[in-house]
Amino acid sequence: MKAASLHAAWRDLPLAPLPIIAPGTALILAPHADDESLGCGGLIAACCRAGCPPMVVIVTDGAASHPHSRQWPAVRLREQRRQEALRALTCLGLGPERVVFLDQPDAATAHEGPVFDHLVRDLAGLAVQHGCSTVFAPSRLDPHCDHEAVWKMGLALHHHHALALLTYPVWGWLVGAETELDLAPPVGMRLDITPYRALKAHAVSQHESQYGGLITDDPTGFSLPASLLAALITDFEVFLAP
Repeated sequence: MKAASLHAAWRDLPLAPLPIIAPGTALILAPHADDESLGCGGLIAACCRAGCPPMVVIVTDGAASHPHSRQWPAVRLREQRRQEALRALTCLGLGPERVVFLDQPDAATAHEGPVFDHLVRDLAGLAVQHGCSTVFAPSRLDPHCDHEAVWKMGLALHHHHALALLTYPVWGWLVGAETELDLAPPVGMRLDITPYRALKAHAVSQHESQYGGLITDDPTGFSLPASLLAALITDFEVFLAP
């Protein structure tokens, strides 16, 4: 299957109501501050509106997005990204008491081993503490090391801690159209986020360090591409079966 066909199939997945996609309390895993808004902003807003606010976990500290900036060294950037995430989630209706920062090293999240196992145990404990029944993790097709690591965490919670798992694509939307993927047709659902689209766009805009206008002394720094924003700030969000 070419990536273009996969993207078309994602766009054609059936719409499902919120209680089917997120029964009970959701545990949303975001590799970086901004992924929670990009991949699940509509879901978060819908859960909050329904009176069932999710728990959101930001796994990495986000300090590697502008490695050569003198004005924004890691300590300053880490705090900036934390505050951006809190502002974004406030836009979506989620209070800071529902947000957890794991502060793992950006671009170096553990994929296995003792640190990975410790993180999974902590996440399982968090799920029990807050009565979470479904974990949302990045899609395994997201071509980024941190996204892959957090997908593995979601899979471990699914297999070893009895949490239902759905995944959400972020960078997977930008896989080249002609790329051949050894995949079966996707299984999943879409959530209609039309009522929350503007909220989601506002939430994503809170991540100003990732737009290229705030940090100007590192030409190698990260900037959210317009094509990614166009793919994700739309009328639906995609959630895939593992």
